[in-house]
Amino acid sequence: MKRIIVGITGATGSPLAVKLLQFMQDLNIETHLVISQWAKVTLQQEAGISYRQVCELASKTYDIRDQGAAISSGSFITEGMIIVPCSMKTLASIRIGFAENLISRAADVILKERRKLLLVPRETPLSSIHLENMLHLSNLGATIFPPTPAFYNQPESIDALLDHLAVRILDQFQLSHPAAKRWSGMNHDSHQGV
Repeated sequence: MKRIIVGITGATGSPLAVKLLQFMQDLNIETHLVISQWAKVTLQQEAGISYRQVCELASKTYDIRDQGAAISSGSFITEGMIIVPCSMKTLASIRIGFAENLISRAADVILKERRKLLLVPRETPLSSIHLENMLHLSNLGATIFPPTPAFYNQPESIDALLDHLAVRILDQFQLSHPAAKRWSGMNHDSHQGV
């Protein structure tokens, strides 16, 4: 069974975190979840879901203040970690190795162990500070995954947009969910005479 750490911060975009946890549950992935204090508020505001309900989607949940948790050690073997959404504060904290809470500590461990770290940064517009932090982390091996919606599959709802983004995140860990709608090339018949 694959084991992945999931961190949820207080940036906007929490419905994507919920969707991702649901898909990982569908795939029987062992998920280790950490939710920041502000994420608890954002989850209720954006997704209409309580902290307890989100915790039920994970295999194990940790308190953000628990620096002694299993996931704070490199000896705890995982496929990697996803932070979705990733606030700019968390991004900056990871970049400088300031492991002030369990999310940034777990990310620090993932980087030092050379495992997969996928960050879903949510901010717009991006300042030079944000961009420099992302570039630095990318150069260290992290995957920067802005939650940019795709329109080629003609989504008809926000849920369809979330499905696609969650599927693409899972692709980064070589995991495939049945909800995937893959690009199969342009339909040239619809563009004749253009």
